[in-house]
Amino acid sequence: MKRIYIIAGEASGDLHGSNLLEAMLAKEPSLQIRFWGGDRMAKLAGEPVKHIKELAFMGFFEVIANIRTIAKNIALCKLDIEEFQPDLILFIDYPGFNLRIAEWASKKGFRTHYYISPQIWAWKENRIIKIKAFVDKMYVILPFEKDFYKKHNYSVEYVGHPLLDEVEKFKENAPTLEEFRLRNGLDERPIIAILPGSRKQEVQKKLQRMLGAVENIKDYQVVVAGAPTLENHFYLSVLNKRSAHIVFDQTYALLTYATAAIVTSGTATLETALFRCPQVVCYIGNSISYQIAKKLINIKYISLVNLIMDEEVVKELIQKECTSELIFKELQDILPNGNKTKFVSLKYEELINKLGGGGASAKVADLFLEDLHSK
Repeated sequence: MKRIYIIAGEASGDLHGSNLLEAMLAKEPSLQIRFWGGDRMAKLAGEPVKHIKELAFMGFFEVIANIRTIAKNIALCKLDIEEFQPDLILFIDYPGFNLRIAEWASKKGFRTHYYISPQIWAWKENRIIKIKAFVDKMYVILPFEKDFYKKHNYSVEYVGHPLLDEVEKFKENAPTLEEFRLRNGLDERPIIAILPGSRKQEVQKKLQRMLGAVENIKDYQVVVAGAPTLENHFYLSVLNKRSAHIVFDQTYALLTYATAAIVTSGTATLETALFRCPQVVCYIGNSISYQIAKKLINIKYISLVNLIMDEEVVKELIQKECTSELIFKELQDILPNGNKTKFVSLKYEELINKLGGGGASAKVADLFLEDLHSK
């Protein structure tokens, strides 16, 4: 009976980890799993060692402020791995933590695989040294990552993006527009979606500005995607009597029926594109963290859509540019009959084609289990 140890530290890692677990357990139900993750993985593998709610720290300043907690988590993880004695360790994204554990684990003789590469093509390219030394196999999900690693003489497996499967899975059982409206008390006006992020600090910084951009657009109704980790009363306090509906655990349904969206940078930008919903991308970080990042990060764009396409498909409003006035201006360009509506639609189709076919989780499961039993 094989033992697997999995470490996912964020909501996206929990999502992709759960889909991978489902694929692996379908092929080999006897696997013994121990993991760091969230509720989705817990449904398949029981209680996590640590829940993602205790693990997600965003930005340089936030990491420094929580350095003692992170150090304790690293020590706990090493001890837990030694006690469990896994046949193989699988890291999912979460690079600051996972690469430290990978180095220690490799030196201890544990086999290490990594799913969803750290974004070393954006910054900290010197991490390639640790990856080559301490990660036995890497599975990448963005088309340009295979060439990036080839440049560094490190062979990786390109498996496609797992969100393709997630979106298609949802579409098979999606509610109708009428069902979505009735469930959430919506009227018949078209919808503008607002995705302000999943962390309290980013919602507090951006949601008011996002709402300010749409307060005079009376022909649309505004629907905010609430994060499951945040309470309804928190959103109501941030709304401060502004008019908007809040829906929880219905982001994909919201994107299915939204005419346009205002989206916090991150995985949500790609999800919005996969639902073919035009969007304006917003980012406001801690000012200290942002200034440090600006000097270190070596990329032209912050949204996955633009990074994959290597051009500005969706408008990015960053820091001081992220104002209600500028969001409103850009929104006008992507609403029906806007200047960029057709352009964005065509580029979304190119993007989806670039990401290849689906089946990422099944591909990784096959490759992972094959290697698991090779020794």
